[in-house]
Amino acid sequence: MKFITFENNDKLPMLGLGTWKSAPGEVYQAVLWALEAGYRHIDCAAIYQNEKEVGDALKKAFDDGLVKREEVFVTSKLWNNAHEKDQVKVGLNKTLQDLQLDYLDLYLIHWPVSLKSHVMFPEKGEDFLDYSQVPLSETWSGMEALKAEGKLKHIGVSNFNQGKIKELLDSCQVKPEMNQIELHPYLPQNDLVNYCKKNGIHVTAYSPLGSADRPKARKKEDDPILLEHPLFKEIADKHGVSTAQVLIAWSLHRDIAVIPKSANKERIKQNLEAADIRLDAADMKAIEGISVHHRYIDGTFFTEVPGSPFSQSDLWDSL
Repeated sequence: MKFITFENNDKLPMLGLGTWKSAPGEVYQAVLWALEAGYRHIDCAAIYQNEKEVGDALKKAFDDGLVKREEVFVTSKLWNNAHEKDQVKVGLNKTLQDLQLDYLDLYLIHWPVSLKSHVMFPEKGEDFLDYSQVPLSETWSGMEALKAEGKLKHIGVSNFNQGKIKELLDSCQVKPEMNQIELHPYLPQNDLVNYCKKNGIHVTAYSPLGSADRPKARKKEDDPILLEHPLFKEIADKHGVSTAQVLIAWSLHRDIAVIPKSANKERIKQNLEAADIRLDAADMKAIEGISVHHRYIDGTFFTEVPGSPFSQSDLWDSL
């Protein structure tokens, strides 16, 4: 297993279990299977609405002696309705309560989009708080304060483009240590990855397999299916592995952490085994030459709400 090493020498296993879209009744068992298989990195978020079940699984694993708390790297994310400085602590405390933890290893601002505290997903312009009402620096200041209290070992962001990261870097006391972004061969995000690395910010890839099981509302009829590209099948056959394992290994070969989601015991194990796959230079060059460019999670559920103060340029650099 490869690790990301933070400045204080804490280590993040680069292959973790994602829990987005893991349904209630599934995620508890998935987390236990993952820990039994050898995973030591679990990625969560308040908006996934399954953190209580993840917490139950973690507690059982700790109580049964399967793993110790300090052996598991747990990430969660602050939802958009807790961006006001006094709400950041409220959001974290709810997550810690649900996960039954005293601290998080990593806490991320989930999106650079703010909502009023009673809103989970926006339906109209009045549901939002714009940057004049809640600047990103205010939310980040709340994150820094919680890190200083010892409730967070590391802090970072998710779905932040170069401009939004620069905004934080220009005003922060503690710089972001991670940017979690959609990342796969159809969306390699070379410029953003290079910008992050140049500024000492690590990167985690979400939806590394193309997120085929994302909610129907997040799908378009013309979305290409990442796992069906013939090149990945060709490389998989060459190495005697699955196409999913090739896609996971591709991120690891770029020194990017990756969090594939599964609630299937055998697939959870197979995904972890991707850490041992050695793609060669020819494989990486062939994947680099893919001409398909596509973003599956495009953020239009924020930017196309009538009256939204946010645009696509607030979220993304170009493809």
